[in-house]
Amino acid sequence: MKRNSVHKKPSRLTIAVGRALRRAGKTARKTARAYGTPIYVWKDGKVVAEKP
Repeated sequence: MKRNSVHKKPSRLTIAVGRALRRAGKTARKTARAYGTPIYVWKDGKVVAEKP
């Protein structure tokens, strides 16, 4: 089976969602640093707590 290699330009909504998620992550890391709480991330197939 052949796959089409046509790449579509991402929609404006997709771009806006990506920006919002990056902004939310930045705010979450800032808050975690301020209060000394860990940030939970996905690494090697597991959820791990990291100190900011």
